[in-house]
Amino acid sequence: MKCQTKTIPSAVLWALLIGLSSAFSGLLAQSNSDKNGTTAAQFLKIGVGARPMAMGGAYAAMGNDASAMYWNPSGITGVERITLSGVHSNWFADIKHQFMGFVLPIDASSAIGVYGIFLSMDPIQITTIDQPHGTGEFYEASDLAIGVSYARRPVEFLSLGLSAKFIHQQIHNETASTVAFDIGSTLDIPWRGLKLGMNFSNFGGKMKLNGRDLIKEFDLNPDNTLNTGVETRLNTQGWDLPVNFRVGLSTDLMGNGPAFVSSEIHRLTLSVDGNHPGDAVEHVNVGLEYSFNEILQLRGGYRSNRDLEKFFYGIGLNIPTEGSSSFTFDYALASFGELDYVHIFSGSISL
Repeated sequence: MKCQTKTIPSAVLWALLIGLSSAFSGLLAQSNSDKNGTTAAQFLKIGVGARPMAMGGAYAAMGNDASAMYWNPSGITGVERITLSGVHSNWFADIKHQFMGFVLPIDASSAIGVYGIFLSMDPIQITTIDQPHGTGEFYEASDLAIGVSYARRPVEFLSLGLSAKFIHQQIHNETASTVAFDIGSTLDIPWRGLKLGMNFSNFGGKMKLNGRDLIKEFDLNPDNTLNTGVETRLNTQGWDLPVNFRVGLSTDLMGNGPAFVSSEIHRLTLSVDGNHPGDAVEHVNVGLEYSFNEILQLRGGYRSNRDLEKFFYGIGLNIPTEGSSSFTFDYALASFGELDYVHIFSGSISL
């Protein structure tokens, strides 16, 4: 007899997920086309991982590695072994973007992970109106996000995940910090291996700069010689984080399972994500991944409604080692038009 527990709960879950989608969309239901540059911590919008970036960022539904803590934390329930992952990429103007993640499966249905996202750049020379060629001093700017993720599969076909992260930005002597959360879910739909993923990211406080450069001398009454040298602090405005609601679908067009075309050694996965950012226009990411015997992967991706970041390409290699451990290497090439290409390298080891 075929078990019917998947059919009835699935209908209920569909209603709940549609309700959540409507609620989140309601929170962000406004024209965001003119809000570019109105949020802080823009480094949080840089995608993590060579595999998802090679697929154009269409990763909400198919994330099952350490980088899923960025795209959809519920995906780490698909990590079956202790996994350590690292990502490095060189962005424009000598900007370096890096990620480190560690995932520990607790049991067959839950996992916990920790991660860090780091953005840094080379020292920049300070210039002034009087010294346009430099003062001889330099300043630095850097961004940091450290998070912890927990995901659990309460039933066989549904995974839920939550991430909490500390966000910190620094430019010269000024810093800003806050805490934010990501909420995600993945639903396995019993048709052709279809998966539905949702993620609401960067929901938290505001970023407000503070630092010693904001301390200035101010004399409220210049006629009173007793008020000289009074220290005051410039008041800065708090800025929102770049919230984003992401919903994605993925399915195996070819593969060893409930795919459209059955194959034991070839797999072709299609993934599509829709994004509703709070500070930009909506856009759709589309990605394809071909895998030969789950050892060699070729990937491609496209982002619609974007000015520069449109086409993405990549390759992956999964190398089994002694016992049940394995090593994975991934590379992605992102095209940014006039800004040239960005190279992304990822490596992970599973024990």
